[in-house]
Parts: sequence; C-alpha cells; structure tokens
Amino acid sequence: MVTDVRERVRRLTPLRRRQLGRVRDAWRGLDRATLLRLGLIALTCYAAWYAIGLFGRPYNFFDMRIYHGAMLWWTNGGELYEFIAPETTLGFTYPPFAGLTMLPMALVPMLAAGWINVLLGITALALVLAVLLGPIADRCGWPRWFAVGLAVPLAVAIEPARETLGYGQVNLLLFGLIIADLVALRWRAAPTPHRLATGGPLRRIFFSGIWAGAGIGLATSIKLTPALFIVYLLVTRQWRAATTAIGTAALVTVGAMVVATKESAAYFTSVLWDTGRVGVADMTPNQSLAGVLARLYDSMQTPGLLWFSFAALLLALGLSRAAHAHADGDELTAFTLIGLTANVISPISWSHHLVFVIPAIIVLADAALRRRSASQGLISRRTYPPTGPGISGVAGLRTPIWFPALTGLRHAAAAVALYLLFLISPIWPYEHKLPQVSHYHDGLWGVLMENSLGLALIALVAALPWRPGAEPAFYLDPRPQIRRRLTAPTGRARTGS
Repeated sequence: MVTDVRERVRRLTPLRRRQLGRVRDAWRGLDRATLLRLGLIALTCYAAWYAIGLFGRPYNFFDMRIYHGAMLWWTNGGELYEFIAPETTLGFTYPPFAGLTMLPMALVPMLAAGWINVLLGITALALVLAVLLGPIADRCGWPRWFAVGLAVPLAVAIEPARETLGYGQVNLLLFGLIIADLVALRWRAAPTPHRLATGGPLRRIFFSGIWAGAGIGLATSIKLTPALFIVYLLVTRQWRAATTAIGTAALVTVGAMVVATKESAAYFTSVLWDTGRVGVADMTPNQSLAGVLARLYDSMQTPGLLWFSFAALLLALGLSRAAHAHADGDELTAFTLIGLTANVISPISWSHHLVFVIPAIIVLADAALRRRSASQGLISRRTYPPTGPGISGVAGLRTPIWFPALTGLRHAAAAVALYLLFLISPIWPYEHKLPQVSHYHDGLWGVLMENSLGLALIALVAALPWRPGAEPAFYLDPRPQIRRRLTAPTGRARTGS
C-alpha cells in the first residue's frame, strides 16, 4: 500500500513541477511596471467603491423593481401600462419595444435581474471606454488595458453611472448602442483593409460600418430622447446613417405594434403624453432646463413659454456646435454635444440620464493632452513656424507660446472640475420638496448647488471645445494621419458622410 502511494506521488511530481514552472514563468513575466499598474487599478477600484459609499445614495434597484414587477404583471395577463408598483404611484413608462426586450427578466428573481443589469452595464461602459480611450492611450504610449482599467472604476463612481447601476436603469446600455454607431461611422469613413480582406461576409459587413445608425435606431425605440441623434445625422447630411437609424426605429416599432398591439395603442395615444407618470418637474434629480427653471421659479411646474424659448435656443446652439465639430473632423465631440443637448431640452432628465458627461470629460482631457503635446513637443522641434495665427489640429493655440508647461491647463482643470462635480453631486444635500420646503430655503448657495448639474450641462452645450482633425485618433495607427493633417498648409479636415 505504501509502495503504491509513493509510486503515485512520483508520477504526479513531474506534472506538478511543470505546473509550478508555468506559474513561475508567468510571475517572472510580470515586470515591476505591470505590477505597479495592477496595483494602481486595484487602488482605483477601492477608491471608487469608497466614493460611491460616501457620495452615493442607498441603492436597492428601485427602478428595476418597477420593471421586473411590470414584466411579471404583463406575463400574467395584466395590461402593461396599468401596472403600478406597490407603495408607489409609478408604473412602466417605456415604449412597447422596450417592454418586449425586458420580458426575459420575468424568468429570474428581481435581484438576479438587477445584478445581471449591473454586469451588462459595466461591460457596455468598459467597451465604450476601450473605444474612446484606446487611441488616446496609443498616442500617449500607455497600455490600453491600463487606461481602460483605470477609467472604468472612475466612470462607475460618478453620479450618472452609479445611479444607473444602483437603480437598475438602462442608460449605459443605450449609451453603448449610440457609441457603437460612432465607431461604425469612423470605420465607414476610413475602412481598414486587413479587416475587410479576411473572414466571412458577416465580418466584412461588420467592419465596413455600413450598419451605422442601427444603434441609434434601437436606442430611440427603447427611449425617445436618442431621436435627437437622428436629427443631427440629417443636419450633417449623413444620409445613409440617418436612413438606417430611421428604418431601424420604424421597423422595430412596427414589429412591436404587431406583437403588442393593445400596449402600442395605449402608449402612443395616452402614456406618451402623460408627463405626470414620470415625475414632477421641480424634483431635485431632474437636472434638465425644465427642472432648473421650475426650481428657480419655486414652482412644481415649469414656466412653459420661457422653457420653450430657452429650449429652442439651446437646441439650435447644440445642433450648430455639433455640426461644426463634425465639419472639423471631431465626431466624438459632436455626438457628446448632441447627447448633452438632449439632456438639457428634455422635460425630464434625471441625474442617471446624464451619461454623456463621461465623453465630455474625455474630450476635455484629450484637448489638454493635445495642446500640451503641440506646445512642448512640436513647437520645440520647430515643426511649426515660430509665429502665426494658430496651429492646425489644436484649436485656439497661438504662437509664440511663452509658458509651454501651462498649455492645456485650462482644459485639464475643466475636466477635473467636471469630474469632481459629478462625483460629489452636490444636489442631494440641498434637495427640497414643494410645497413643504421652498427651493430657496438654503439661500442662493443652496439654489446653485441644487441646480449645479443642470447648469454644468448648459455650460458644456455652450462651451465644450472640439478638436479639429481629431478623427485620426479613431484609426488603428493614428500617427501617419496626424502628421499629414498637422503638416497640411491650409484647409480643415472633414469627415465622410
């Protein structure tokens, strides 16, 4: 018996040695820089978790309970839009197509549905950040996994993301659909030959980007506010993408009408126009223009004519600035401006709707990096003449540059301030509910804090800078295109449509 055991141990020893050898080789492959980066990511995750506990609110999947209850009610024979969540006055408010996409959650318990939504939301956010930060990381010489690993917990910690995940909302998923169209537009404008030459027809169709607009169409069918992106595509004459978006939205909406005829009739004839189902305009988390005006008037209702006038002005401003950003080759900033404008002009924009603040922070940070690089690197190597009206590709940068170390500081400070504002979210300590407590109960400072996120959105629509010629940052290797564009004598870069 002892001999048999020893024989088995001897047989297992080489296998164990090989396994230990692989572990040892993998450990040796991790250099100090990689270990330091992994440590920074772990520290950032802990800091984000701590910040959510410090600045966030108690989250119990409140909205997911409504969605899950509505799906159970519907599958058991009830009318979808007649459902009212227990102990609330709230019911299901999304279009019928959204209800059809949520039906599978009736098969699992509410908590399971909530955590599945958290996983899907974080995955969508990680993919979006990989798309937006990857080219910036390549340009700056950072590992992509490190940039995305730091950005995901930082993004999850701020108000829109943590509220979306904590309440069981779908905003990050819609955000991912819209940014997918941004990527498709870039692929269509600058196709990558090696991707189109390999693989089957589905792969070639996917990487050709001809499906650009489908994500916006699906997002519009789930929630109406992304429809402003279709208006943007029409304004910028991106006809194919606009047609795809309209066709996708129409197709799935008609399909939902066929499958859920009674619910579709109820939604488009009654529910869509009943703003009271969503909430009261002056509620603190409503950070749209309508919410800001209602609180400034210390009223539960928005002054209609004033709101319409300012909303029309901001809509025109947002579309105009987005069209200029598109014409100058910065599609990301154009999409960001449209997302922010939709938040501003919507009658109700809860704080968890404001996910386009994330790319706004990225745009500001990248603008700071570009300006600093242009001043310290390109100017020092005399890539540009020592004097002149400006530098192509970096808006507003004038030569000579007297303090290169401070170039980009303004944009960097704006990015940090915007991030801290949405991390701390000072609206909640100054939350007031009429008629019990006036919105002026804490004075002008309280009014400013209670409306701070909404005022920041309006400022971004009016002043978010775009980066002329920034679309090469979306290519696999941006450096050749950047060099050609920066050394071009005149003219602006324009994107394909």
